[in-house]
Amino acid sequence: MRKRLYFEPDKCSSCFACSVACMDQNDTDLPAGEKPYRHVFTTSEDGEFKYYSVSCMHCDDAPCVIACPCACLSKDESGFTLCDASNCIGCHSCSLACPFGIPTFNKDGKMQKCDACFTRQEYNLSPACVKVCPTGALRCLNEEDYERLRSEYLKQKRVEMVETQWGTL
Repeated sequence: MRKRLYFEPDKCSSCFACSVACMDQNDTDLPAGEKPYRHVFTTSEDGEFKYYSVSCMHCDDAPCVIACPCACLSKDESGFTLCDASNCIGCHSCSLACPFGIPTFNKDGKMQKCDACFTRQEYNLSPACVKVCPTGALRCLNEEDYERLRSEYLKQKRVEMVETQWGTL
């Protein structure tokens, strides 16, 4: 069954729990220069703050998978993009191909990235970032639920945009 990580920015409080859980789950060595797989960003527009929790988008046609000359990246049956860095030569082709700049490299020069806590999901556990999100901004959903929520969210945003544009809000 295909799954998706769903993020709802209106629910995010920028608490960084997702990022900390991800670092803990993946034993990220910050002092050695390793970067977390999940980042939390804050933006401000007209005095209104928005928060974003970002990691690998697990693209359907992931350009990183195509760009890797060593076949270190693959798609699993759930739709997540997985990495086996054992053959990684550190060429950064995946990082250059990724439109989001997601792949990072460890102290040995090997690529690393979010795998949606593949091992946890094998045991029917939620990804670490999803499990600790106190507001429900991050969820791991089957594709049908993901598409329904995404459609509802985008429809609401279009309504808000039109109402704002025409002064009816």
